[in-house]
Amino acid sequence: MNTVIDMHGKQPGQAPRLVHQGLVYGSDEAFLTATVPFCLDGLEQDEAVLAVTTPANIDLLRQQLGSAAKSVEFIGADDWYQAPGRTLAAYYRYVDERTATGRHRQVRVIGEPVWHGRDVLETDEWTRYESVINVAFADCPAWIVCPYDTRALPEAVVADARRTHPQLVTGPAAESSSHYADPLGGTWGRELSPAPADGKAVMRFDADLTAVRSFVHDTALSLGMSRDAAGRLVFAANEVATNAIQHGGGAGEITVWRTSHRVICDVKDLGSAGGPAEAGWVLGYLPPDPKRPHGHGLWTVRQLCDLAEVHTGDRGTTVRLHLNLV
Repeated sequence: MNTVIDMHGKQPGQAPRLVHQGLVYGSDEAFLTATVPFCLDGLEQDEAVLAVTTPANIDLLRQQLGSAAKSVEFIGADDWYQAPGRTLAAYYRYVDERTATGRHRQVRVIGEPVWHGRDVLETDEWTRYESVINVAFADCPAWIVCPYDTRALPEAVVADARRTHPQLVTGPAAESSSHYADPLGGTWGRELSPAPADGKAVMRFDADLTAVRSFVHDTALSLGMSRDAAGRLVFAANEVATNAIQHGGGAGEITVWRTSHRVICDVKDLGSAGGPAEAGWVLGYLPPDPKRPHGHGLWTVRQLCDLAEVHTGDRGTTVRLHLNLV
């Protein structure tokens, strides 16, 4: 049986921690019934309020909030949800900037992901992004409500909302989701699709990172990447190859190829024992400790790439980097 949850989320005497809720709605009225009280209650408690949603929903919120709208920060979803790693980092900065100094005790976010125009891989990765929020922000003073419009979204995307959010909003109330799947459980890890048999460039490497950088740079340019994009791919591949050398047996293999609109680069170590695939996919999604000199590599890689997949297993770890050509 689902548990009804207090939408005010007050925990007297306790520091606020992440609340992550999915809002499945099928009308403007249903959207406003949940989001307007959410915003007003946050403003009343002097919390920072951010609404990242569609232009139409921004207009609806502005109209219903009236003069209170000037205290809410509005951002178009298409501008915010461009790459999973960069989006997660942007939310992390938003929370940190508004709570680290004590200015606000908690932030409230309406975050409506963009699903239109995504291919199967992109949809899968954005779904995993929604799941990993539960781990990456577990101890953050953030209350995030993610709207899903049943009028516009495929049924599978809406169904996944129930798996990626521990709680579901129904009007002014919320309840626990009986379909919620643990991000670190066995649900989210998956095998990488095989690289193509033809049209790929392959290089084995050891400690010579200069050779790695030259190979990736020259191959990326030959596949039609701009110099700027090739530079980002080189930086990302260098970071992953460094990890392979240091932690993966001192050697690895790089494979680069092109699809219709992406250049893809696999960096695979050849010597590590690997680990459980169901946990490995989150690598690079968890914010690194800023006080530590190491451990920032995969976090940086996810900022540079449009998509990054990580697969760990008995034969080691493969990191797949995707950069769009346009």
